[in-house]
Amino acid sequence: MVIDGHSLAFRAFFALPVDSFVNAEGQHTNAIHGFISMLLSLLRDHNPSHIAVAFDAGSTSFRTREYSEYKAGRDETPPEFRGQIELLQEALDAMGIVWMQKPDFEADDILATLAHQGENEGFDVLVVSGDRDAIQLVNEQTTLLYPSVQGVSKLTRYTPEAVFEKYGVYPQQYSDLAAMVGEKADNLPGVPKVGPKTAAKWIAQFGGLKEILEHEDELTGKVGESFREHRDNAIRNRKLNELLRDVELQSHPRDLAIQPINVDEVRDVFTRLQFRTLQDRVLKLATERDGAIATANAESAFDAVTVLDNCAGDQLQQFLDDAAASKHELGLAFGFHDGTLIEVAIADETRVAIVRDGNDSVLRTWLAGDSIKWCFNAKPDFKRCLDNGLTLGANLYDGQLAAFLDNPASPPKRLAELVQRYLGETLPESDANTLDVQVDADAPAQLAVDAWFTRRAGIAAMARLSAGSRDVFTTIETPLIPILGTMEHTGIQIDRDLLQELASEQSRKVSAYAEEAFAAIGGEQINLASPKQLQRVLFETLDMPKTRRTKTGYSTDAAALEELELKSPHPFLGALRNHRDASKLGQMIETLVKATGDDHRIHTTYLQTGAATGRLASTDPNLQNIPIRSAEGQRIRGAFVATPGFDGLLTADYSQIEMRIMAHLSGDESLIEAFNSGEDTHRFVGSKVFGVAPDEVTPAMRSKVKAMSYGLVYGLSAFGLSKQLGVDVAEAKALMNGYFERFGKVRDYLRDSVAKARETGYTETIFGRRRPFPDLNSTNRLARQNAERAALNAPIQGSAADIIKLASIRVDARMRAENLQSRLLLQVHDELVFEVAPGEYDQLELLAREEMASATTLSVPLDVSVGRGDNWETAGH
Repeated sequence: MVIDGHSLAFRAFFALPVDSFVNAEGQHTNAIHGFISMLLSLLRDHNPSHIAVAFDAGSTSFRTREYSEYKAGRDETPPEFRGQIELLQEALDAMGIVWMQKPDFEADDILATLAHQGENEGFDVLVVSGDRDAIQLVNEQTTLLYPSVQGVSKLTRYTPEAVFEKYGVYPQQYSDLAAMVGEKADNLPGVPKVGPKTAAKWIAQFGGLKEILEHEDELTGKVGESFREHRDNAIRNRKLNELLRDVELQSHPRDLAIQPINVDEVRDVFTRLQFRTLQDRVLKLATERDGAIATANAESAFDAVTVLDNCAGDQLQQFLDDAAASKHELGLAFGFHDGTLIEVAIADETRVAIVRDGNDSVLRTWLAGDSIKWCFNAKPDFKRCLDNGLTLGANLYDGQLAAFLDNPASPPKRLAELVQRYLGETLPESDANTLDVQVDADAPAQLAVDAWFTRRAGIAAMARLSAGSRDVFTTIETPLIPILGTMEHTGIQIDRDLLQELASEQSRKVSAYAEEAFAAIGGEQINLASPKQLQRVLFETLDMPKTRRTKTGYSTDAAALEELELKSPHPFLGALRNHRDASKLGQMIETLVKATGDDHRIHTTYLQTGAATGRLASTDPNLQNIPIRSAEGQRIRGAFVATPGFDGLLTADYSQIEMRIMAHLSGDESLIEAFNSGEDTHRFVGSKVFGVAPDEVTPAMRSKVKAMSYGLVYGLSAFGLSKQLGVDVAEAKALMNGYFERFGKVRDYLRDSVAKARETGYTETIFGRRRPFPDLNSTNRLARQNAERAALNAPIQGSAADIIKLASIRVDARMRAENLQSRLLLQVHDELVFEVAPGEYDQLELLAREEMASATTLSVPLDVSVGRGDNWETAGH
């Protein structure tokens, strides 16, 4: 079997989504993944005894010297494809598969040479290529396997008979046919008016191109005239499309016998590529075909570990004392069944203690202590332990969080991914319906394996962190785990009746807006959620200006319709917008109703790995997307109430924190003065930009400056500002220029921060949290611009995320130190929401103000706003 490497790699590249295949170093890997997947299918389906993969050695060859326009005009190689061939070749080396390339020749010439040699040595030959030139190689011994758009899952098998059936010529005549017809992909124009059927007819009549040229005067009609006029095209094409069968190669077919898979190299290469499933498939192939057990799996590494089963009391204490004396950090894994704790595994370097008594006093004391405990996805275990009456102390080191800080773009979702990425080993995983995996009677319990590998992989992940990210791990993310776990466990009280009332009200609004929309188009009732039906009404019935084009027609998304409404106001557009807003709000309310438990509380889940900037994400339900500035959003917040027996809710949030961070990072004296003066910051900035006294800044001026100030943090352009303010681009540009003239260091900071990130490959927050940006140097303009905008914002938004997390940690510690009975219930963006125990309002407000304001020291003050009320709406400020 000889395979056209570039042909299949390109097919794989365009078949798989680019953004879904990026490893920790930012290298795109979709072509590699798709190629290896296809290769494994070929090996399975055809079981070749000898194999080679041929690659092009570059964009030039003897053919480009012969005809400079050969393959000219092809689209430039996508930047995401670059680097993938070299990594693919590493993977092939690990799999024991020979690959070849030779300067000045194309992969097709290598395939043709190997096929010809194979035939002479008595082989049956399979050629796998998506290049039609390979059809000329087909004969009784050589078969072409031609991939479809689905890849090698559906191969067209070209034998001599199949070639004749499709093209009307035999394989050895195909080059003549192709020469006359031309090949657009190779930029080889053929003879105008001569298609495959005409070419096949002439070949059948005369025998081949040579004979056709000899009898060209006998070709009748305009097609004959065209041939005589453009005969040189056919002659040139025939010379160029002939594949060479005598290229000097280092290896011959007899040298290409399938070699044993190098398990260690496969593990190394596939771990770097983050191909867990493919690695498993290759290791399985190694076991089945080579008879070599893939000793890369975790169980074999676990063989030397001693398992102390049913460890308890004095034996457990001795185990923990030995670990403490050796300064070993311990791994920890919990086994729950229907929510009940049934066993705990604690691992050091060489031993694992299995504890089956959750009430063991030694276990409970150690769990509640502050020694380092390595876990994976620790917060759910923390909550389940609370349910079981167990307290987990500080220093829950989470390997998933360490990996997230190492590469925020792709945190591992499973322990096996963490193990593969940082140890290069394959961890056997338990079946979803069982507690542990039993490969055989003597195999270790899955929980013991998990605890031991959790420790090793977590330590390995932490070792990869920069000094700053390591500090973030130990001083911010780790102390936050028990705080978030407790908040989720506690939940927040909900007025379900009010939510259901709001849901019914919103449903009535949805119906009313729908009727309003139907009336605006003459009473026709359409599906307002159907883009196809909206396109028909907007651009055919109402004949409105076309929006931007998409794959399915003209866009009907919110941004497109908002712009359309500005250009061509119509009652239908207003009703449609209101219908969408009401529907979205209604769905949000229904989600909250469904999420309210039997305890009348909502228990959201916070994701520390949910946003690459470091911001917390909220899910099941998402409490961060409730509108804060709309009246409807405030009414929803009114359904979040204090628990009976508590005095009410208290909210505390940071004012303009991202602007303050930008002032600090830029060091701009004027902006720092704006915050230190204690005046209205936007009015102060407006006075500088517009050159008027602060009391002469109009509300319109203030709004423009406010929009621009916040927009700069997110890389807002003059065009974007013009759309946001509803002014022309020239005015927006003048506004930005005026801003930067007065606040020059802000401009310098924004420019220099991206330049620095382009040089280093990452950004950092004030506290050292790193975020890699491999696309900053991409040749893909869109990818590069997206990376630039994100890199501009990452240090600012990431620093804000770190500050509110530090504030939560400081507030929680002080509340416990002062023995307050009040509770921290929510963190939503830059806001903390507390439930206030009787008589603690004043003490809690003072505590929150002091600890949040002193969470860190900037060159400007951290301003904290506080509100009180019976519910989240009235406690707002």
